[in-house]
Amino acid sequence: MTTGLSTRQNITGVDQHLRAIVPRAHIPPENMSHLKIIRGNFARQILNNFSPHKKQKKLKTSLSVFVERNSCRGLATKPATTVLEQNVLSSPWGEITVGKETMFEHVFKDIDLWTDAPCVTCGATGRSYDYAMTKMMVERCANALAGPLKLKPGERIGLILPNIPEFVVLIHGAMKAGLVVTFANPLYTADEVGRQFTDCNVKAIATIEMFMPVAMEVSKKLEDYKGTIWVGGEDDKVKGIFGLRSLLMADHKADLPTLNCDDVCLIPYSSGTTGMPKGVMLTHKNLVSNLKQVQAPKMMKYEGEKGKGDVVLTVPPFFHIYGFNGILNYNLVLGYHIVSIPKFTPDDYINCLMEYEPTTLFVVPSLLAFMATHPMVKKEHLQSVETIMVGAAPTTDSMLEKFLLKCEKTKDQIKLLQGYGMTESSPVTLMTPYIYPYGKVGSVGQLVPSTQARVLSLTTGEALGPHQSGELLLRGPQVMKGYWNNEQATKETVDSEGWLHTGDVAYYDEDHYFYIVDRTKELIKVKGNQVSPTEIESVIMEMPEVADVAVVGMPHSLAGEVPKAFVVLKPNTKLTEKQVYDLVAQKLTKYKHLEGGVVFIKSIPRNVAGKIMRNELKVLGGK
Repeated sequence: MTTGLSTRQNITGVDQHLRAIVPRAHIPPENMSHLKIIRGNFARQILNNFSPHKKQKKLKTSLSVFVERNSCRGLATKPATTVLEQNVLSSPWGEITVGKETMFEHVFKDIDLWTDAPCVTCGATGRSYDYAMTKMMVERCANALAGPLKLKPGERIGLILPNIPEFVVLIHGAMKAGLVVTFANPLYTADEVGRQFTDCNVKAIATIEMFMPVAMEVSKKLEDYKGTIWVGGEDDKVKGIFGLRSLLMADHKADLPTLNCDDVCLIPYSSGTTGMPKGVMLTHKNLVSNLKQVQAPKMMKYEGEKGKGDVVLTVPPFFHIYGFNGILNYNLVLGYHIVSIPKFTPDDYINCLMEYEPTTLFVVPSLLAFMATHPMVKKEHLQSVETIMVGAAPTTDSMLEKFLLKCEKTKDQIKLLQGYGMTESSPVTLMTPYIYPYGKVGSVGQLVPSTQARVLSLTTGEALGPHQSGELLLRGPQVMKGYWNNEQATKETVDSEGWLHTGDVAYYDEDHYFYIVDRTKELIKVKGNQVSPTEIESVIMEMPEVADVAVVGMPHSLAGEVPKAFVVLKPNTKLTEKQVYDLVAQKLTKYKHLEGGVVFIKSIPRNVAGKIMRNELKVLGGK
């Protein structure tokens, strides 16, 4: 972005502005780093009467609403799954009841049991809402979107937001109003956001000050655009800007629609197995089903008992399906306290470890490596941690050992959980139970309830047995409705029998624990982020000197992979590596930059069908 402001500066601005909605208690400056929790009774008074409230004490996990968190009861790995037909596996954890709940109904159904408990907190500023306040803001947001903004059921709203408490308010408010949400990475350029929001026909955008220039530029290209919601900003009716604060304070009333669980409510964008990013249509039923699947009691801590008062520290972005449904909604359903930061910095993260004493960390492998190896992270910072959930990419037993060495704890004291999923599956399909054999570390787990799997030979297409690697296929109620306006891509990814072709190479063992070993799909994984080679190639092909190009992922010690471009020039033309690198850097967000380098070659290797032989290029690039 070109605003010249840091994320911390802008988030602090949001925090200061929203105090008009949720004024903080007066606290001496030396204590300002402490958490200020807005309790439920005060919350209602604040929005209705704007009355001040008394000084709040620093949150401690010993609040009477919380109970002892260490009472795990003898969970055990489930025996191997039932094989329904030859080499077709079903979950060992049984079936869920696929109901008719909407997301709002399911996520907030038990809120009366913990209305005054802390819900979401910004770890960078301390701004926090309890569950009663959060639910009330969601309801007011829904009415405002349907009222003043005149958004109709089924219309799309785009979010350009980092991990802030208001993310919960806006996304669940939009879904309750019958809207369809699509979210974009805030680090995307205006071109990238514009492609997604134009494809999805977005009618309104919600963002913070830092990304307002991008939102306003993109909005000019959108048909029948109805307005921009500014989190932390004021109304500007001339420019079609609605301040979130004023929308919530006005307490608008609107006729909200009756929703159907089969309605599409979310369209995140994914490159799928190949090609340009595509809109993934997820319904209320898809998302709710997946929440039920990952909360099968026998797989969980406390055997699934809710309201135990755990504190969750999470960094993976809420604008990614893992961050949204796998972390945010998962913990909202349980009544846990979710602490996040809008942008990762070592100082902010370590401060959160000290301030909030989290019991659970949701991480990606690079963050686990940071904690295990960075000298700033001390064992004292990690003493409250009981569970680590790794997503976006697999980690290794050796990295866990390094982390445990840093903590001076054992595998009995800190549980490492892993899972596997895709945007197209809402996202979770495989997950390790809370207690499982140490020898399975490195596995992505067993099938979650109501999910089936097959592993197909890459040469013959036959269903394979244990310890044989092939493409992983999955089926269950969490599998997407299809790709937005792309029937052909849908047919290529989900076959006529409902099997989702993941493009990942996997095998399972005799206990039906799955292991991901490779990817047949073209995607590059940079620090857990999906990067489409096709997208980078299309940018490079804009250069008139380029005749052909291919981009592949090259191994990288910290990022996992980084993109590398192989470029074929037209006769009698010249380009430098820097010119190619700079164009991509100008057009695409940072993690898509060509950190693997640029190589000029005579021709791109292709098979008889014209498909790029990327494995050959990886070998060439490694020399």
